[in-house]
Amino acid sequence: MERYIRKTTPNVPNARGYYGEFGGRFVPETIMPALDELTAAYDEALQDPAFHAELAHLQATYVGRPTPLTYAKRLTELLGGARIYLKREDLAHTGAHKINNALGQALLAKRMGKRRVIAETGAGQHGVASATAAALLGLDCHVYMGSVDMARQKPNVFRMRLMGAEVLPVESGSKTLKDAINEAMRDWVTNVRTTFYLLGSALGPHPYPMMVRDFQSVIGMEARQQILAATGQLPDVCVACVGGGSNAIGLFHAFRDDESVELVGVEAGGYGINTDKHAARFANPDVSRVGILHGTRSFVMQDEDGQVRETHSISAGLDYPSVGPEHAYLRSLERAHYTFATDEETMRAFQTLSQYEGIIPALESAHAIAEVIKRAPTMPKDSVLLVNLSGRGDKDLDTVIGLLGSA
Repeated sequence: MERYIRKTTPNVPNARGYYGEFGGRFVPETIMPALDELTAAYDEALQDPAFHAELAHLQATYVGRPTPLTYAKRLTELLGGARIYLKREDLAHTGAHKINNALGQALLAKRMGKRRVIAETGAGQHGVASATAAALLGLDCHVYMGSVDMARQKPNVFRMRLMGAEVLPVESGSKTLKDAINEAMRDWVTNVRTTFYLLGSALGPHPYPMMVRDFQSVIGMEARQQILAATGQLPDVCVACVGGGSNAIGLFHAFRDDESVELVGVEAGGYGINTDKHAARFANPDVSRVGILHGTRSFVMQDEDGQVRETHSISAGLDYPSVGPEHAYLRSLERAHYTFATDEETMRAFQTLSQYEGIIPALESAHAIAEVIKRAPTMPKDSVLLVNLSGRGDKDLDTVIGLLGSA
């Protein structure tokens, strides 16, 4: 039986949820029993062939997996270097990779008898995926979303409400993803016995980073098979954008034991890393150092007093001030490398992929394409560059129209 959950490197994380010095659980005592319950339920589900079979069936018949691998012929010719292949998560149901994790966690919630699920969302894609999975499985769904993100992601807000989810605007702080997570966690603390927190990225307290990675590992599992079939070799480089880091860790996980494959994550460079308008957690040690946010230990953008800095990105999904603990761990091992793309570079990449391949990417994904545009021309023509196209750009057209004017 094919399984859609890849479990490798069994000591990562360890039993306490640590990836080296990163990860763990830093939450109120009231939540610890719920995390223990969740860990036990997830471990039990992993041992149950019926759980794997149901998830695999829905992935194939509902999500539309496997998503294809597309050779970007014209972009390859334009850049004149490596052969570029796109892993097409934009073609999954709901338009992004988020459905992989949302569906897996929603099945787990139903298995645990939790009929109410809460979620947070930035770009709206996790909120849409959570609302979708809840509608499919008959669950009550509540989604927290910063009011700033609601304003720039109106189509996704409408889609969530259309599927029966309650979208709860968050007016505190920067009114973006960080604050939506804060409110979701407050809800969970209050309603922990009846509510399942459907966390959207590879962050938060253990077991969430591990669980989200496992559900997203289907991306890399498929891509590995597909790239070998298409080219007869493993990719030389894998590239993905990194906010919290779920799409990237989903791709990287299948290749992390292949030392010949370079893993590259692309953060949001905003107006530039020398400004205070970016979300590049690894790029500037003056503003980002190890800390604790939302229940996990990782790199956090902080001021001199240790207060969380506000961030900026053209994309609503990459402006998170921290990053998943496994990414911090991979960087500490020098197994993965992290760079950034500015808003300006991202907009150019958005237009280039649209015009040369007829594929309109999400602004998050366009950060990865920006790195491809820089990197591919420096690589030999027989090399292979695999990029995760994590989502489609329909949700971002209002933002782009505002910046570019009507097409």
